[in-house]
Amino acid sequence: MSPSVPSPRRVPARGRRAFAATWWGQAWVTALEDSTLDSGRLSRGRTYARQGMVGPVTIAPGQVKAAVQGSRPRPYRSAVHLPVLTDAQWNTLLDTIATRAGHLAALLDGEMPAELVDDARHSGVPLLPQPTELDPECSCPDWGYPCKHAAALCYAIAATIDTDPFAVFALRGRGREEVLTQLRARRTAAQATSTPPAPAGLPAAGAYAAWAALAEHTPPLPELPEPAPHTATLPAAPPLGSGLSAEDLERLMADTAARAARLLTGDTTSLHLNQHEDAARIAASNCGPEWFHHLIQNTGAKPTAFARLTRAWRYGGPTGITVAEHPHTPDPTVMAAARNALTTALTEMTTAPAALRAWRNRLTFTDHRIQLRLGPDTRWYPYLRHDDGDWWPAAPADLDPVTALTSVWQQTER
Repeated sequence: MSPSVPSPRRVPARGRRAFAATWWGQAWVTALEDSTLDSGRLSRGRTYARQGMVGPVTIAPGQVKAAVQGSRPRPYRSAVHLPVLTDAQWNTLLDTIATRAGHLAALLDGEMPAELVDDARHSGVPLLPQPTELDPECSCPDWGYPCKHAAALCYAIAATIDTDPFAVFALRGRGREEVLTQLRARRTAAQATSTPPAPAGLPAAGAYAAWAALAEHTPPLPELPEPAPHTATLPAAPPLGSGLSAEDLERLMADTAARAARLLTGDTTSLHLNQHEDAARIAASNCGPEWFHHLIQNTGAKPTAFARLTRAWRYGGPTGITVAEHPHTPDPTVMAAARNALTTALTEMTTAPAALRAWRNRLTFTDHRIQLRLGPDTRWYPYLRHDDGDWWPAAPADLDPVTALTSVWQQTER
């Protein structure tokens, strides 16, 4: 199956500013510039690209090509080749995306998640190009590698990669629609193997008749059983043009039924939630990448920030979100006691002195990228700092700060 790729278009001149505005676009430019020591041809290639001398660009599996106007009247045929991924590598990459809803949500929002690229690289899948992988080709007589025309093409395509990360997937062999189709298939297969069969239904008339007969004798009520999984089916499809889908409505119906069942058991966790808290609750229930993306769009949240809130809910519910968003000033004696206990524990865990910084309800181990946050429920919530500098919830909370620390300590020592 041929990949779906952006239609050929002329890349506009970019003036004096940088060719790539995103980190993944810059990674493409860096791969080009690290592939050669000929700075002169790169400089002329940048000039050609800025002057709009690169014609309509065509992206195909393993190559990007365009006509580039040089000093002669007739444009040269320039191309840059990139190895496509093997089927095994594609399976690994698609599995990596499918297991984390935030990856696909970010891609659909026009962003390339750094964690996705790191996860793929650690699994042996080079998504972004390495300098040794770019192979330029041009019909000009210049012996440069790359020549200025192929270099101009590389610089010009960085703008496309900036705005559409799926262009990188197309270069690696599979386009946007094929990738999305295969991700949906993985999601469907995962749901089929993890969702238990729905219990048989009972007509409402029969249920009420049985209840009325039972009420006549008023026997003692039995203990409530554990809530069974709820499914819901619409009697008719939503009207055309309503913007609603049967699948989405059925999912919301099932979610409402499950929340009602939990209320019967006394669980009021999801009873009083604002919009972004309820969105994080739904996302934390493994709703799937497309729903995850819709939740981001409808709440106006940034994908990375919403993914952090989703993880905060998964580890601590609404209290976890409060801890993630709102620092507070706890009892100083509680913080001092925790700091002393952690200092003692650290002397047993590491031979090097560990710097421990306190701010409001947060204790930060600056040398180990670990932070503990004291929640309003007196539990300690462990966080880890990612390479982007943001703090992410990393494990369930614990009443003991030392236990909370040890739950994530090994992750930073690898």
